Amino acid sequence: MLERPDLQDSIIAACLLDVYGLRVGHIAFLPLGADRNTAVYRVVADDETPYFLKLRGGVFDETSVALPKFLSDQGITQIIAPLLTKSGQLWASLEAFKTILYPFVEGRNGYEVDLPDRHWVEFGRTLKRIHTAALPSALVSRIQQETYSPQWREIVKTFLKRVEDDRFADPVAVKLASVMRVKRDEIADLVGRAERLAHALDARSPAFVLCHSDIHAGNILIGADDAFYIVDWDNPILAPKERDLMFVGGGQGFTGHTPQEEEALFYWGYGEAQVDPVALAYYRYERIIQDIAVYCEQLLLSDEGGEDRAQSLQYLASNFLPNGTIEIAYQSDRTQTER
Repeated sequence: MLERPDLQDSIIAACLLDVYGLRVGHIAFLPLGADRNTAVYRVVADDETPYFLKLRGGVFDETSVALPKFLSDQGITQIIAPLLTKSGQLWASLEAFKTILYPFVEGRNGYEVDLPDRHWVEFGRTLKRIHTAALPSALVSRIQQETYSPQWREIVKTFLKRVEDDRFADPVAVKLASVMRVKRDEIADLVGRAERLAHALDARSPAFVLCHSDIHAGNILIGADDAFYIVDWDNPILAPKERDLMFVGGGQGFTGHTPQEEEALFYWGYGEAQVDPVALAYYRYERIIQDIAVYCEQLLLSDEGGEDRAQSLQYLASNFLPNGTIEIAYQSDRTQTER
C-alpha cells in the first residue's frame, strides 16, 4: 500500500500499548508493497527499540502468522516470527485491520539489491527446509490445498469481454483496458495453456508440500548484517513444490543473474530435485493470469486506490515486456515440445 490508511497514529499507539504493552515514541508509515490490503509501519518504542507493524485488511487467515511462528521455532532462522501479545496471541484487531508486530530488520529487499551467489544458495537451502518441514496435523488442517481452481482464468475471460463493451472514465482504467484489448490474443493463449495444464495436473495428483506461494524479489529481505530472510506468509498453501520453484529463473523481480544462473545457484543449495515441467509451466502461466485478474478487479471495478493504481498498472504491463514473465514462461515451457 502506497497511501497510508485513514487511521491516526494516536489510535495505533494506543492499540500497541493496550495489546502489546508497548509504549510508542514514533510511528512512520512505509509506502511499500503492491498489496492494497496491507499497510506497514516502522514503530520505535520509547526505549528506542524499532518494530515492524503490519496492518492487514480484507480476509485474514490466522495461518499466515501461526505458520511462520512454528517454522521459526523449528530453527529456520531465515523466517521472522511475529511477536506475541500480552495475552499470548500472534495478532490483534484494530478497527478494520488485524495488527501483527515483528522485530524490525534493517535491510533491503530483492528489488533493491542484487542477490549475491551465496544468498541464492541459502535461498535454495531454506526453501528445501520449508518444503520438507514436518507440520503438526492441527496446522496442516488449517492450510489451504491446491485445487487448480479456474477462478482466476474465469475472471480474466470476463474482463476480456468487458473491455470490449464497457467504457471507463478513470485514466488508469482507460490505459488498462487498452492494454487488455491490444494483448487480447496473448492473454487468451495464456488462459488456454493454463487450463490444459491444470487438467493434466489434477488427473495426475502430484505430491504436495508446504509452499510459501509468493516468493518474488519483494519478499526476500537482506538484512544490514547480510542475513537472509523470507517474509510475507499471507498465502501459504499445500501444493506441488513447483508452486514455489516457479519463482526461480521465472523473471520475478530478481536482478544481477540470468534465469539460468539463478537456477544453478538455487539448486546448489536446494539439492537434487525432479522438477515437473507440467507443474512448472502451469504455475508460471497461472501466476501471470492471477496478476491480470487481481489488477483488473482493482482498476476496472473501482476508482479507489490513489497512487497504488498507477503502480498496479505498471506491474501488470511489465509482464508483457521483453524478457518479462510471459516471454520467460513461453521459453521455459517444455510441455509444448513434449506434447
